[in-house]
Amino acid sequence: MSDQDREAREAREALERVQRDTDTLGSSALARMGRRAGEHFGARDAIGAGEDGRTDPIELWGRRIGRVLSLVGVVILVIWLLVQLRIL
Repeated sequence: MSDQDREAREAREALERVQRDTDTLGSSALARMGRRAGEHFGARDAIGAGEDGRTDPIELWGRRIGRVLSLVGVVILVIWLLVQLRIL
C-alpha cells in the first residue's frame, strides 16, 4: 500500500470519527433513533443496492412493505401477550 493510499484511508477514518462525534453531541439519542427507524422502514439500505448501482423499485417497495408488516405483527403479538397476562 502506498503512502497516498494510507494517508487517504487515515483521512477518511478521521472524517468518519468527526461525523460520528458530531452526531453524538449534536442531537439527542431519541432523535437519532427516530431517524434511524425512519431510514430503516423507508428502506434506505436498498437504494443503490443493485449490481450496477441502480435501485430496483420492486425490491425497494418489497422491503418497505415487509418491514411495515413485521412491525404490525410485533404490535399484534404484544397486544395478544398483554391480553393473555390479563394486563389489558
